[in-house]
Amino acid sequence: MASTPTRPPAKRQVRTPGPGFSATSASRQATLPRKLRNAYRRFWSALEGNGTSRNGSTYYLILGSTLALTAIGIMMVLSASSVESIAAGKSPYGDALKQGMFAAIGIFTMFVLSRINVVWLKRLAWPAIGIALVLLVLVQLVGAEVNGNKNWIDLGGITFQPSEASKLALALWMATVLAIKGRLLSRWQHVAIPAVPMAAAVIVLVLVGNDLGTAMIIMMITAAALFFAGAPLYLFGIAGLAAAAGTAVMAVTSSNRVCRITSWWTGESCADGIDANYQATNGLYGLASGGWFGVGLGQSRQKYSWIPEAHNDFIFAIIGEELGLVGTVVVLILFAILGAAIYRVVVAQEDMFHRVLAGTIMVWLLGQATVNMAVVTGLMPVIGVPLPFISYGGSALLMSLCAVGVVLSLAREQMAPAIRPKKMLKFKGRSRGAAAKKKTARKRA
Repeated sequence: MASTPTRPPAKRQVRTPGPGFSATSASRQATLPRKLRNAYRRFWSALEGNGTSRNGSTYYLILGSTLALTAIGIMMVLSASSVESIAAGKSPYGDALKQGMFAAIGIFTMFVLSRINVVWLKRLAWPAIGIALVLLVLVQLVGAEVNGNKNWIDLGGITFQPSEASKLALALWMATVLAIKGRLLSRWQHVAIPAVPMAAAVIVLVLVGNDLGTAMIIMMITAAALFFAGAPLYLFGIAGLAAAAGTAVMAVTSSNRVCRITSWWTGESCADGIDANYQATNGLYGLASGGWFGVGLGQSRQKYSWIPEAHNDFIFAIIGEELGLVGTVVVLILFAILGAAIYRVVVAQEDMFHRVLAGTIMVWLLGQATVNMAVVTGLMPVIGVPLPFISYGGSALLMSLCAVGVVLSLAREQMAPAIRPKKMLKFKGRSRGAAAKKKTARKRA
């Protein structure tokens, strides 16, 4: 029998280490990421506690950072809006008092939501998304138009923005639907139906009102929900290309958006003489003139009609001018604390509904804050996206506080039972087995 020829083993090429290389340095480089991960875990373990000794620090980090950002927002709205209010013959405290009223309502609602079982919210998913769609349609019929955007409904002198409510409604609805789908999400058909058509309907209605910024945030919410539900990653590439193409079409078909993009890119006025970069330029002037510690609270010069909507989308520039680099860094740190604490809640969730809902809220709040700061600092063209908890706007503040209340409810469940705040409403659910036993007992009786 002929023997089968064998190929001699190939010689492994050994790379000669260069000068200064040692086995010790290689091992240090290999173990550095591991040491960082271990240090990160030890930090959170020491901060939160373990098992039944969990002290609820995540809960209080979320609550504390949210209240701090809200307080800073009311203070800065008062400072940024007082001058133009006086010029318009209004009370200098009017906008701040209205913001404070919505903050009080939002904090109370946040407290209520933090004390209930999130499972109750599943019952509200379909009614909430239905009401949101109806309100978005009503905006186009009877809504008010401000600065080219038709997003507001006037309710007895108080304006309400349904597109802000649609963010929380869509996050809740997608978490509910995707949790029901469960393991079927490995197939693209179950990922797309019905999540994508419903999200597309909300986005289209918002775009009809000419609000591209809010539509971008809703796209983030949709992508975050699918990501935390475990949708196949290749779908995000396809969706990203489609979203980029759609955004490009929306930008090119609007002369106002084209002017904003070209002004941002070139720093020059448009062909018709309109300087769409005027707001962003003066925002940068405000940030630059603030220096390290700012010109002093209430002493801004750019708020004297140099920055349009200074108390709204560009309030971060007023913070930088009056409180300096220190003030802006404090705001960044508070958002970082909020994001890190919510992330701790997300990774601790085993139930898909809880994980998707908390993760979507995290991306919504932090993504919107990132976009707003990027616009103010000139990293993006000007789009109308408020800074969560800080910019003037009752609808945005109320919905953001409600979203944090949902996350607080999940964080409360991670606390040790002895120190856990009591629930206001208890969700009484029983398994099918318990229901069958009860039914059998009734028949025997």
